[in-house]
Order: sequence, then structure tokens, then C-alpha cells
Amino acid sequence: MNVYALRAIYRFEMDRMRRTLLQSLVTPVITTSLYFVVFGSAIGGRMAEIDGVPYAAYIVPGLVMLSLLTESIFNASFGIYMPKFTGTVYEILSAPISPFEIILGYVGAAATKSLILGLVILATARLFVPFEILHPLAMIGFLVLTAVAFCLLGFAIGVWADGFEKMQIIPMMIVMPLTFLGGSFYSIKMLPAFWQQVSLFNPVVYLVNGFRWSFYGQADVGIGASLGMIAAFIAICIAIIWWMFRTGYKLKN
Repeated sequence: MNVYALRAIYRFEMDRMRRTLLQSLVTPVITTSLYFVVFGSAIGGRMAEIDGVPYAAYIVPGLVMLSLLTESIFNASFGIYMPKFTGTVYEILSAPISPFEIILGYVGAAATKSLILGLVILATARLFVPFEILHPLAMIGFLVLTAVAFCLLGFAIGVWADGFEKMQIIPMMIVMPLTFLGGSFYSIKMLPAFWQQVSLFNPVVYLVNGFRWSFYGQADVGIGASLGMIAAFIAICIAIIWWMFRTGYKLKN
């Protein structure tokens, strides 16, 4: 393994986070704080408990997931798109570094930034509402797996996109609506029976509920189903990225 090249990619991407700290960290934290003010304080005081958990605390895992998913995609897609945009991707592809090491460098840096953001949002949430984490190791595990999964998706989007507008299509038009409809702010058990069944086809339901289980020990779907969904999602993303490098799709032409 070319450790020097891998370290260079990782450090470059982490330095970009430090140069754009306002956009990378401060803006998502402020946005999440506004969610807590609106949903946690203004609305939460008028909502009944859900599964014995106060509403303001119940939405904490969902809000963390909402930020984690979108920021993971953005960090990874922007990281690989910029070398394509500037033309330096050809220098990376011609360097003595394997596709695995390229992916590891970009996805590893993007996942690190997403994990930092997730932990900062958790600390911010603590300022607004008290909550407990029953399974802290499981919580960290879900954070890591989810960040890696959506950073892989973001990497694929960055390779596919040939414009800044295209990078926004999937996160804004698909991922964010699925997150809002994935039980981030409610339990799917509150829905009519038909819509409960429809919600089970939303992969974000499994991510949010697996993460919520690590906090409160209860969820709308089984923990095994959540882990299986994450594993399947990671496998699909890896297969797509492998095909992109194998064929040179929008990388070598």
C-alpha cells in the first residue's frame, strides 16, 4: 500500500475542511440548532411522549442522521469532483496508487469530517435537551457505518456528476426527502397500517431506527435489519465505484 499517497490525499481533504470551517461545520450546527428550537422547544412541548421518550429527545438521533447523510454525500462528492473539474484527476490516476487507495483516501477523509460533525451536533443537542445513550459503542458504530456508506455514495455521485448542479440532485431531491419520511421526526408506528408498510421500503428508516436504538434501546425495526440494510448499501456502492474505475467511466474520458 502506498501510504505516502494515501496520507497526502487524506491530509489535503482534511486541510480543505479547516479552510472552509464555516461551511463545513458551523453552518450545519446552526441549522440543526434551529431544528431543535422549532421542533424541540416550540412543538415538542405540545407533543406527547413517543415510546416513553420525550419528543425533544426522541428526534435527536433523527436530526443527527439528517445532517450526517447530507454532509457525508457533499463532502465525498465535492472531494473527487474538484480534481475532475480542475483536471488534476489525471495526475492522481497516473500516479503509483491503486483505486482502492484513492477511494480510501477520499472516503476516509470525508467520513472523518462527517463523524466530527455528527459528534459536534450531539454535543450541541445536549445544550437543548437532556438525553441518554444506552449503547454508546453501538452509537459510534452506527455513526461510522452510516458515514462510510453515504461517503461511498457521495464519491460515486462526484464521479458521475459533470456539473455542480448534478451534485445537488440526489442529496436534495432524493436523500433529504427520504430522510424526512424515514422517521426522523416521528415513529412510523404513528402512521396508518398501509403507510407503515410503504415506509419499510425506505432504506433511511432502517438507518434512523438503528441509530435511535443505540440511544433508547427501542426502534420501529429490528437492529439486525438495520445492520443488514447498511451492509447491503455499502456493498452496492462499492460495486458501483469498482465498475467506474474498471471502465474509466467519466474518469479517463
